[in-house]
Order: sequence, then C-alpha cells, then structure tokens
Amino acid sequence: MILKTYSNALNIKQMEQVGTILEQGGIIIYPTDTLYAFACDINNAKAARRLATLKGKTLEKSHFSIVCRDISQVSQYVKPMSNEQFRILKANLPGAFTFVMRTSPKTPKIFQTKKQTIGIRIPNNAITLAIVEFFGRPLLTSSLLKDNKSEEYYSNPELIEEEYDERVDLVIDGGEISNIPSCVIDLTENEPEIIREGMYLPRF
Repeated sequence: MILKTYSNALNIKQMEQVGTILEQGGIIIYPTDTLYAFACDINNAKAARRLATLKGKTLEKSHFSIVCRDISQVSQYVKPMSNEQFRILKANLPGAFTFVMRTSPKTPKIFQTKKQTIGIRIPNNAITLAIVEFFGRPLLTSSLLKDNKSEEYYSNPELIEEEYDERVDLVIDGGEISNIPSCVIDLTENEPEIIREGMYLPRF
C-alpha cells in the first residue's frame, strides 16, 4: 500500500494511519533527506527481527540506527554527551548525517551488543520529523538495500512500492528524493572520525 503526500506533509488522518501501523508492529518505508528507508517501532523486538530479515540479516548482526525528533530525545538513548559532542550535533542536525555514539541503559536491548553503540539520525525532512513527533518515540531505521538496481529505484517511491508491496505494511510517497546516503561520523572516541562520506561533510 502506498500513501501519497502533498506539499511534503501528512494530514492528521494519514498520520494516525502511520501511527497505528507502527504501534501494531508494522514496517513502513518513508522518505528521509538522503535515501528512502525502512522503519518500525524502536520498542518492538518482533518488528525489529522482521526488519532484519528484510535486510537479509539476523537481528544480532544488523546495524540499525534510530531517528529522533531532536537532540533532547537523542540524549535519552546515548551516554551523557560531552560539550564537544553536543556542539557537533547542534551544528549538523537536522541534516544528512548519522552519528555513532555510546548507548545508555535506556537503549532497547537490541542495541546492547558488545560494541554498545548506536547510530543517531535527525533527518532534515518534514515528513520524517512529523512522524517521529506524532509517534512520540524514535523509529528504528535502516536504509533500503543497495543492489544492482538502477539509481532511480532508490529515489522513486512508485518503484519502491512495486518491489516491497508484499513485504512492508506501508510505503510513504514523499516524491523523488536523493539517492546519496548519509555521512556517518563516529563520536565514540575523543576525536570525531568520518567512517563513510555522504551527501555533505560535517561541521566540526
């Protein structure tokens, strides 16, 4: 099922539909400021395992991130931030970046691996931020699979819906977007380290 949006916004009925699907353990595909991505409820382990299967991995070997509405919400899921970490997040978010940080005790068990790290995203996309705000908690997320399909596939919601119609509960059509992934920055050590370049370089 595909949910079309207009003017880069969801109306209240659409928002309620998305919220219900997430609450019931469903998986959605939604637009970000980089790629289209999968998402489910951060607190639903069954949905997380289903998402891992979509990616062709076990839950234990999956590298998911979470999408938050703001830095205040981020602080609930990571160890207390240093002034420098906060400054870097403030300078770059919302934006096309994924920051890898140390998990806090409040982080769901699926992130409590040996690495004890978590990817943090606050995309600069109105639809994404509205969903997270309405849902009231972060989304567990992962970008669509990269394979031999054309670059158009990763930015065209109608082609994505054709591919995943039987495997996800909803595809949110936010129009054609970028097919460039986010820049990934490791903030777990004293100095930030770029571990994958993306659409933009971060401001340090």
